[in-house]
Amino acid sequence: MSTRRDDLLDAAIGLLGEQGLRALTHRAVDAAAGLPAGSATNHFSTRDALLEGITERIVVRERAIWDDIAGAACPTTAAELAAAMITLARAATGPNLALTRARYAILLEAGRLPQLRDRLLALGAKVDASFTTWMRIAGSPEPLRDAPLVMNHWTGVVLHQLSVPDPAFAAAGQITDLMETLEASWTATPPRTRSGGRSTRGG
Repeated sequence: MSTRRDDLLDAAIGLLGEQGLRALTHRAVDAAAGLPAGSATNHFSTRDALLEGITERIVVRERAIWDDIAGAACPTTAAELAAAMITLARAATGPNLALTRARYAILLEAGRLPQLRDRLLALGAKVDASFTTWMRIAGSPEPLRDAPLVMNHWTGVVLHQLSVPDPAFAAAGQITDLMETLEASWTATPPRTRSGGRSTRGG
């Protein structure tokens, strides 16, 4: 059951994803949510607080989408994990387009706002840990290395589709090729101890 806070944040995500950062004002969020003037300000006293709230809400919503996909597919191999990531990419650039655009806008905004960047990194660390587990289940002997490679590649594929929309977008080729290449390396070389990298998915 959503709360008034969630309703405001969902309205803010819609504004951000459909009209960009310039459209994001407390007054516009109130109107988009169909709530009385001042509602957004009561929950988020500043624009930075609103952006932090949006970041948290994006992570919650995207995590729910991934859990639905992963829960249905239960990927236990590289090929199955690739298929789940492809399904996620199609959802991100289709029915969840506004949500995805909002996330990329937040990623860029975090580059100039240290507090937002810190919050994004903290939330992103939880996402990274979860996906690292999926990589381990899929068979990776070096999930701390492989998870950021796959996540960052996925981020780039989706960003390219947002920037240069392709009506025939399928995402299958590149993601499948990457997973097949990684899977081949799992048996070709012994695992090494690595600290891993940081993904750019953020939430």
